[in-house]
Amino acid sequence: MSNNNQKPVILSDQVQSPLNKLEPLTRKVFLSLNPPGPQDNRADVDQIRQVLERSCGGFVYVPLAIMPKIPSICRGANWQLTATVADTGHAWELIDIEPGDTSQEHCGLAIDIGTTTVVVYLINLCDGTVIKHAADYNDQIAMGEDLLTRIRHASEPGGLASLKSAVLNTLNRLIKRLYPLPTETSMITAAAIGANTTMIHLLLGLDPASICRAPYTPVVNNPGLIPAGEIGLDIAPLAPVYCLPSIGSFLGGDVIGGILVSGMHQQSDISLFVDIGTNGEIVLGNEEWLVACAGAAGPALEGGVTTYGMRAEPGAVDHVSIDPKTGWVDYATVGNLPARGICGSGLVDTLAGLFLSGIINRTARFQNGQKEFVIVPAHESASGEDIVVSQVDINNFMATKGAVNAATDLLIENVGCDWREISHFYAAGAFGQYLPIESAVTIGLYPDLPRTAIVRLGNSSGEAARQVLLSRSKRLEAEGIAGKVTYFELNANSAFMDKFVSSKFLPHTDLDRYPSVRRRLLEGFSNKS
Repeated sequence: MSNNNQKPVILSDQVQSPLNKLEPLTRKVFLSLNPPGPQDNRADVDQIRQVLERSCGGFVYVPLAIMPKIPSICRGANWQLTATVADTGHAWELIDIEPGDTSQEHCGLAIDIGTTTVVVYLINLCDGTVIKHAADYNDQIAMGEDLLTRIRHASEPGGLASLKSAVLNTLNRLIKRLYPLPTETSMITAAAIGANTTMIHLLLGLDPASICRAPYTPVVNNPGLIPAGEIGLDIAPLAPVYCLPSIGSFLGGDVIGGILVSGMHQQSDISLFVDIGTNGEIVLGNEEWLVACAGAAGPALEGGVTTYGMRAEPGAVDHVSIDPKTGWVDYATVGNLPARGICGSGLVDTLAGLFLSGIINRTARFQNGQKEFVIVPAHESASGEDIVVSQVDINNFMATKGAVNAATDLLIENVGCDWREISHFYAAGAFGQYLPIESAVTIGLYPDLPRTAIVRLGNSSGEAARQVLLSRSKRLEAEGIAGKVTYFELNANSAFMDKFVSSKFLPHTDLDRYPSVRRRLLEGFSNKS
């Protein structure tokens, strides 16, 4: 995992939306009780339950696990104590009891579990603010970079247990960074998680084998509320953990969360939502309908398919500009360190520069028999060798870009709308936050919309987890979205394969869809002539 000298650049920025009303998964209630006496000889548990039911306005369940600690805390605290109750959706459940008034010390976790990275946000449940966050790579990477490799690993003896242990180790390590003392972690009384379907299965120890086999049915799409102790999270044992619901095998709670945060499901105009990480998910729709598809499209953007590709770590080339007249390269690296390789944003910049300079043509092939392009000369690189982008690298990247274009076109065609009707483009995750907008439009990864209509959502999975942690209505809204989305299966879809084969053009098969790129190409041509 990452050490202090090689800290990864992991997206934790959120586009936060204010919530009208805070209804967190748990509530803290200060209780000033009557000591038992001749006039009031109610049992301790009964008195607490009755006072809480008046306060909460509904039935309160007291689990057996809490009962033994109640008498001593009541008497030791002179009957002044704080109860933590969890919203089960139908009633309240007492999950902890503390001496004195601790009602203002109320924290929960919003968690984003990605295939590659994990981010944990510590949330103040009293006001909804993010107190601090911690991020790292997912320990499961050691058992496979992608989901299918991990699903195969889960089928081996002890594989599922080791994958569950790996993600729990990651989470508990990050929780310890947020709350170093073990006694403090018990103050965390709730958690909400945004993650893809496979990640949720592995976290819960559920066999993911059926996710990648026809008819592609997960074990569960909406696990409901699960006590943290049952999962193995190092927070209060009875703290409810809510996982954003999935739609199916390849469309998980992280995508539901992206739709929730974008608000596209409440708009009359048609919007396009795209999140490309280790996998790619695309959603098209508005307040009346939502259609979606997903596939393994993203390694190119994480440096996974190019010779000198790497993640956005110190020394990664993350910005590139190429002078169209001279071919001169200007570049920047993460941390301003000597270049070690190139990450997704640098690759997108490079392709856009090569295209606008006429070094590669519309089919993304080098002109004049060239086989590669030097981004960083050997004398400037950390390794002492040229850092280049080759024709093979470009072909691999174009497969990712082509998949995004083909999937988007298939969705547009299936619902019978026109690409001109798309009014907003929501780019989620690192795909949205770090890719340079103009370069992404130039090569056709982003649609050519007015730039104000291109919205970067940041870590929308983490922000959605924060919202459902804090709001019962947002939890219901997320579940409503999950019930509304129509999923298109791309596997064995001949129309998708046809579009994919014809989609590997810069910026797109149909240049009319990219008027600003056409204009820049014409300008470049006139400047040269």
